[in-house]
Amino acid sequence: MISRLYTFVAGKTGEWSVASTKAVIGESLPTAQRLAVVNGPVPALPTGGIWALRGVTSNERYVTRPEKEQLIANQAALGRPEATHAALIPIRKNTAWWALTQDERRAIFEERSHHTHTGLKYLPAIARRLHHCRDLSENEPFDFLTLFDYALADSNAFEDLVAALRATEEWKYVEREIDIRLVCG
Repeated sequence: MISRLYTFVAGKTGEWSVASTKAVIGESLPTAQRLAVVNGPVPALPTGGIWALRGVTSNERYVTRPEKEQLIANQAALGRPEATHAALIPIRKNTAWWALTQDERRAIFEERSHHTHTGLKYLPAIARRLHHCRDLSENEPFDFLTLFDYALADSNAFEDLVAALRATEEWKYVEREIDIRLVCG
């Protein structure tokens, strides 16, 4: 059985080599050599482990039925052989975001920031999987962990995608964001 829980373990082992770790907003994470993506729990950091982040996959939030159908029809799964580059982007939003109602967050997320519409432009070249940390506990260091993967040839497109998203109204609610770039092998 595949778990909805994913644990991202940074340290000396893992399938991904960490190319860079950059704080976009707020405090960074300690830099590691490698990152392992584990489908399931990791009860304790392995030898050489520096940090671990946890999140669960869940239903899509803030999307309408047509948007969901577009996402399903166009997005690729992670782990394609040509996707040798990746990014793990942990994000924590501020208390003002969480004080909003679901419909108020939807208005900012999609109606004004066009998050889903923007992401659709880059599918299927850039694959992604969103992990909700808040569903585990409000004490997790981040609210969301998004794992993206893409081919080297799509690196500029990925830069355009994150720049477009960071320029939206939605990002005014982000109080911590780390950009961790990864290379397979």
